[in-house]
Amino acid sequence: MLSPQDDLIGHQLPTTFDQLDNSDPAWMERLWYTGHPAPGGELIFDLGLGYHPNRNVMDAFAGVAVPGRQWNFRASRRLRPDPLNTTVGPLSFRVIEGLKRHALALAENDSGLRFELEFNATLNPHEEAGHLRRREGRITEHMYRAQQMGRYAGWIEFDGRRVDVDGWPGQRDHSWGVRAEMRSDESHPPLTFYPPFFFCWTTAQFKDHGLVIFFKERAPGDLIYLSGEIVRPLGGKASGRDQLVAVQHDLQWHDDPLGQSLAGGRFDLSFAGGERRTVQVRTLPTRYWLKGGLYGGLDGWFQGDDKGRALFTAHERWDTTDAATRRKLRTLADQVIEVRDGDEVGYGIIEYGVGKGYEKYASVQAHPPI
Repeated sequence: MLSPQDDLIGHQLPTTFDQLDNSDPAWMERLWYTGHPAPGGELIFDLGLGYHPNRNVMDAFAGVAVPGRQWNFRASRRLRPDPLNTTVGPLSFRVIEGLKRHALALAENDSGLRFELEFNATLNPHEEAGHLRRREGRITEHMYRAQQMGRYAGWIEFDGRRVDVDGWPGQRDHSWGVRAEMRSDESHPPLTFYPPFFFCWTTAQFKDHGLVIFFKERAPGDLIYLSGEIVRPLGGKASGRDQLVAVQHDLQWHDDPLGQSLAGGRFDLSFAGGERRTVQVRTLPTRYWLKGGLYGGLDGWFQGDDKGRALFTAHERWDTTDAATRRKLRTLADQVIEVRDGDEVGYGIIEYGVGKGYEKYASVQAHPPI
């Protein structure tokens, strides 16, 4: 069907913008943003949008977390007849200027969470290495992704108070393609099987550069995926010499009886130009559990599910010190970090998970990795 975007150039198929050359229901496009104060790191907000053209669904989420509590809002609508409008009920995402300025808003709703935010890029984007996986000949993942770091302006309101976010650091992510299924909702099996592995994704921004590190290992030193870069200030010339080519790690963990909880550690990084850096990471108390955004599914609702013709919304507040809640939330989260790179101190987030049977970090493998 025709949409206003079809008046723009850039078509890559002899059809309209809302159609793909792929009918896989796992094809999706996802926007994701997060931000936090620095150096305190006592609060984090997360929000994202999912475009599922082969399922005729657009869904979105937003949330805020402080130590011990998390507030979530989610919404879903049928994609058509308005397939390219990045608004789901009261939650909207708008690109003001590509790779520079984005406007994000959550209007009045029953959750009590509202915001008006503007993301302003400070660093060049990082283009991840492609993701391509096959299982028994079938493509299970074929996607492209990019990240960018910047600063926020605006405000966020939750729990009856308003917080000014001007100057807060943060990061965003944009991905598209066939994405591997992730099911970790124990109330609605089957669950996704994971062989032994360790994954870590982190971003950190400093005064005049940023770091992106993403890797997956089957065993220590046995990389199955690696992407990363020293990213330069916005508009500066990117160099292939800044690409990450090797990573080693030595991490410490909290003795947390409720889940995998990273305390910090060291990453030894090697770059294409021959430069080597050792960075020290310290986790801060705040993390946003991504179950709030349906990562892995929550109470039978999975990303891309058709929730009916009418706008569907849900919201809740979690006590993240409660043992039963923590078991439901599992491990996958965006956790605020402080990073030391030489004499410089930066801030960002980290995601991680250690699968059972991985030959390191045995103390946390009694808990689910994702």
